[in-house]
Amino acid sequence: MLFRTKLLASAAIFSLSATFAYADGHGDMSAETVVASVNGSEITLGQLIMLRSQLPAQYQQLPDDVVFNGLVEQLVNQQLLADTLEVEPKRVGIALANETRSLRAGEVVNSITSTPVTDEEIQAAYYARFEGVEPDTEFNASHILVETEEEANEIKSLIDDGADFAETAQERSTGPSGPSGGELGWFGAGMMVPEFEAAVMALETGEVSAPVQTQFGWHVVQLNETRQTELPTIDDLRSELTSEIQQETLNAMITSLTETAEITLPEEGQFDFSILQNLELLED
Repeated sequence: MLFRTKLLASAAIFSLSATFAYADGHGDMSAETVVASVNGSEITLGQLIMLRSQLPAQYQQLPDDVVFNGLVEQLVNQQLLADTLEVEPKRVGIALANETRSLRAGEVVNSITSTPVTDEEIQAAYYARFEGVEPDTEFNASHILVETEEEANEIKSLIDDGADFAETAQERSTGPSGPSGGELGWFGAGMMVPEFEAAVMALETGEVSAPVQTQFGWHVVQLNETRQTELPTIDDLRSELTSEIQQETLNAMITSLTETAEITLPEEGQFDFSILQNLELLED
């Protein structure tokens, strides 16, 4: 799109030599109301409104008079430049065809997303997602990491004889959790290496494992606590479920249209995919 490269860069650029009068009300205005014209080509209020809606957020926050005057200037300048184009390049028509298709499809999508999703639909989607789903178990454990099995057996004996696990971890563990008493916090299935996870899952709360070997060394593990994760509530997922239902509606519509439409697609091997990079085909 051709326009002044510095247009919209600051409020100062929006100033025009002429000013535009504002009516107190909008009752007599419509999208077809002519705001300006260039050699007979009309610039309408609808065009300004559409252009403003597409501005980056920082420009939409500018005062209305600044934006209004700036957009009028932009469209006037574009029309002046457009009028000098004697022959419209092929790429312009191609771009317009793509944009028209995209805008028309977007209107259909908007009609779907603007249709309210009922509470019954959301509830059905929620139950479908979580039917038969059991809460996961999370584990809170501590460990003492050492290099050899001999050291691990010695530490296990110390713990069995009454040594405090956290203090022993601070004194003997080579892992990063040692200074905090070996505490690993809460974790779920799949978050630890398999050997460590299996050892944790085999323990009762408060129990200390026999030495366990992993790729990191030898561990003595204590299970501190377990808990069941809570499933998200329907209100937690309302927005997500709404989008999911709308997407399913759109997918169903596309499937139905595809089944009844006459569609031809490229045959395998018909095109060299690198042809997409050949911009010369857009030239006349």
